[in-house]
Amino acid sequence: MKVYKQRAITTFAALTIIFAGAPLRAETTEQPTLEETLVRGSYLQSNEANALKTPTPILDVPQSLSIVTSEQILRRGFTSVSDIIEYLPGVSMSQGEGHRDAVVFRGVRSTADFFIDGVRDDVQYYRPLYNLEQLEVLRGPNALLFGRGGTGGILNRVTKKAEIGSNFSQITGYADSFGAGGLQGDVNVGLTDSVALRLNAMAEGLDNHRDHFDGERIGVNPTARVSLNESTRLDLSYEYVDHERFIDRGIPTGSNGDPVERFDRVVFGDPNVNVTRLKAHIFMANLEHRFSDSMKGKVTVFYGDYDKLYQNFYAASYSEANSPGVVTLDGYVDKTQRENLILSVNLIKEVSFANMSHRFLLGAEFVDTSSDQDRWNTYWSETADDKETFSVARPMGIIGGVGTNALGARTVNDFTVDQNDDTRVGVEVASFYLQDEMAVTNYLDIVLGARFDQFEIDVFNVPADDSRSKQDEEVSPRLGLVLKPRENMSLYASYSESFLPRSGEQFANINGSKGQLDADTFANTELGFKWDISPALSFTAAVFEIEQESPQVADNDPETLDVIKSETDGFELQLEGQLTEAWYISAAYSYLDGEQMGRTGSKGLRPRELPENMFSVWNFVQFTPKLGAGLGLTYQDESFINNSNTARLPSYTRVDAALYYEWSDDLRVQLNFENLGDTVYFPSSHSTHQASVGAPFNARLAVTMDF
Repeated sequence: MKVYKQRAITTFAALTIIFAGAPLRAETTEQPTLEETLVRGSYLQSNEANALKTPTPILDVPQSLSIVTSEQILRRGFTSVSDIIEYLPGVSMSQGEGHRDAVVFRGVRSTADFFIDGVRDDVQYYRPLYNLEQLEVLRGPNALLFGRGGTGGILNRVTKKAEIGSNFSQITGYADSFGAGGLQGDVNVGLTDSVALRLNAMAEGLDNHRDHFDGERIGVNPTARVSLNESTRLDLSYEYVDHERFIDRGIPTGSNGDPVERFDRVVFGDPNVNVTRLKAHIFMANLEHRFSDSMKGKVTVFYGDYDKLYQNFYAASYSEANSPGVVTLDGYVDKTQRENLILSVNLIKEVSFANMSHRFLLGAEFVDTSSDQDRWNTYWSETADDKETFSVARPMGIIGGVGTNALGARTVNDFTVDQNDDTRVGVEVASFYLQDEMAVTNYLDIVLGARFDQFEIDVFNVPADDSRSKQDEEVSPRLGLVLKPRENMSLYASYSESFLPRSGEQFANINGSKGQLDADTFANTELGFKWDISPALSFTAAVFEIEQESPQVADNDPETLDVIKSETDGFELQLEGQLTEAWYISAAYSYLDGEQMGRTGSKGLRPRELPENMFSVWNFVQFTPKLGAGLGLTYQDESFINNSNTARLPSYTRVDAALYYEWSDDLRVQLNFENLGDTVYFPSSHSTHQASVGAPFNARLAVTMDF
């Protein structure tokens, strides 16, 4: 891995030097674009969310959302989606089994509600940030715009596009006290008055506080923009991602239900076996045409080819009372080869009639997915089973699947004996949607729309030589009211629905009679308030309720269908912007409550991964034109790891900080500090005996140069 890491960084550096050294032309007037941004203080903040598909100011959107720009990502030293999520309201991170992003949106965990430029990106992996213009988190069900899933919210990555008439380049290098480091660059060249090219690239060597952890990641994303005429623009993009890293599933919980803190330095895995690898090729073409001042259209073609492997050992069970020095390990190797072809067509038309102005969104989306996936369980020679017991030690003493078990016997794992599943999946989705944003008066807007989805899945179970098919047809409505007592203030109420087919997010649950059941449905009711206190400072608040209905076969009568209901409710607060010319603040608070529902009613249990209180604040103060500093805090209340409420993640508070120095107009040095108090904490989990260990104090030095 070390040789591969060095080669990756060297290759990236060469590419950056080549592009940075390209002759730059004098800047010309930039071509008109359909996006709009506002400069607020030293931070670039978007006034529109790309994921909404219509050019609607955030103040007029009847929904809670957060936007993090590329400038914020750079200044805050964010290197992962989880870094960003920790500072946003209503959302938190799940562990993702150590190989993927997994976000909990208002109590609903998802590994597939991820999008690139508004197009679905549902493969399980860690998404990079190097090529982002902004990251958007929309909370509440979002089926009208995104179809299936989106039950608690979605995360949309807006990528950087080539800019006509501009020439610039930027390179950032960083290293941290754990030993991780990397380079990322951004080069834009305006070739002519109608053509521009842009290259974003990165190479990272990964390291952290946990034993055995290592990895590397390469990302290359060239884009081109062509202005075909004054009304038509074409954007082309290709991204290659090559990612490999060690998988860490965390530590077990003890008799009191908390993670066993004395194990916080033990890795319950194998340095040679616990690994995930991803190679992805992502192509995208966007054609935008303005038919008139009141009508424009957009056609998007997306193709993604993903090759994913992850294999691991992890702590499956542990009894602190009976065997405090022994743990049972389980594991598997899982492979996914997936191809996604997506065609999306959107037409926006603004008209006036019946004394009202209307902005219509008419859209269609077609998805063709092919997904081959298989999994093999561990098989230990001594137990002839997928589970084996080992003495807890640092290190665990398992190398390449060979170790000594708790009884002192040599045991060997074989990933070719116990097959869990092997399926060939085909998914076809056809969707049509219509939305009308009506300005009834100067003070009242109404948003009304619906989406129809036809979701068809075919699964061939290879070991059983069995084929199954399922088709779901769902209509997802959306209604929103926006009252604007002042130009800079809005009150809103909204209702929306979403659904998730029984095949699940990753198409794994159709092999069985329960897979033929109707989809789970989700309904969201939300009331909110938005206030642009000044052009540089905004405040938002929202109170919401999410109701889930899940059809289940009755335990006592297979002919009977029970509909199980559950709900989550809460409220969120956000304050963001410049309090003064020199003081920027971003603060967020959320309160979440929920109750599990059984066939006979309330279970009296709280849903997993639902902390009651979450709070975060980040301050940036510009002391002089050259010197600035940041100070932040995140707090997360305790939450349950499992639905039985027998294991939990304790509450924690972490303090972060940063120093910035503008060496010159073209050179900036920043030093970010994470966990200043060196707090021991457990930020996330996957199941009862897999609690992630938070990072101790870490310093990260970054240098950014503009050319």
